[in-house]
Amino acid sequence: MSATMSERSPSPSPVTTESPIARLCLVAIALAFLALFLVLPVIVVFAEALRKGVVPYLSTFGDPDARAAIRLTLLVAAIAVPLNMVFGVAASWAIAKFEFRGKNLLITVIDLPFSVSPVVSGLIYVLLFGAQGLFGPWLEAHGIQILFALPGIVLATVFVTFPFVARELIPLMQEQGSLDEEAALTLGARGFRIFFTITLPNIVWGLLYGVLLCTARAMGEFGAVSVVSGHIRGVTDTMPLHVEILYNEYNFVAAFAMASLLALMAVVTLAAKTILEMRYGDALARTAKV
Repeated sequence: MSATMSERSPSPSPVTTESPIARLCLVAIALAFLALFLVLPVIVVFAEALRKGVVPYLSTFGDPDARAAIRLTLLVAAIAVPLNMVFGVAASWAIAKFEFRGKNLLITVIDLPFSVSPVVSGLIYVLLFGAQGLFGPWLEAHGIQILFALPGIVLATVFVTFPFVARELIPLMQEQGSLDEEAALTLGARGFRIFFTITLPNIVWGLLYGVLLCTARAMGEFGAVSVVSGHIRGVTDTMPLHVEILYNEYNFVAAFAMASLLALMAVVTLAAKTILEMRYGDALARTAKV
């Protein structure tokens, strides 16, 4: 019986018709590209950081300016990421579940940081909140400092990172549709109860994935933060800015040591991203079946 069924079942056809040599060449090119532009730079960073031994490497993180840069980077990420998470969920919920005027404009605005240079976004805040900016005189008169302080760094980071959560959730929520929410509405559920019991469980893995990408971008941002920070050492220098300062001072071991910490964060982010992709893929597959 099984032999008969195996004879009748057609053998799966290959997806591509390229020869094994062609496929091997494509794989080799991809691996060589990754090794040259991804793996090799990371290895060089750690090799240079440990060139003089472990003790000089660890002593870099005992420097007060280095610790201040690490604290500031984590603080900015801790403020910017939740703000972007709230905005991303609200924007994607509105775009995917409702029809309203200006919907396409909102989508375009969300994509704006992808097309604007981070340096330009930093200059925008200088034009708004600088001493000669639009709101600068009023802020100075009231003793409020935005630029060259934590608020300016947070604003610049929020600007360059706010598309990540929204852009991850919008297609997911559009694919899921609104049938579950409409069913809950007919059963008497309202507002936030529908969101927390129906919508949020369906998007949780996509939300975590977007938050992860947003966090990685926030910790590694350089261009916009460089413009608005003022480079006040130990006060407004984040980790990427501190790496630049150390490198310009020819303190290569300390610069690469700080860069290795950023690279280590990137590796951890990549590992978490891989785990979430596996869980996220399973969730999408279950959603598609439903």
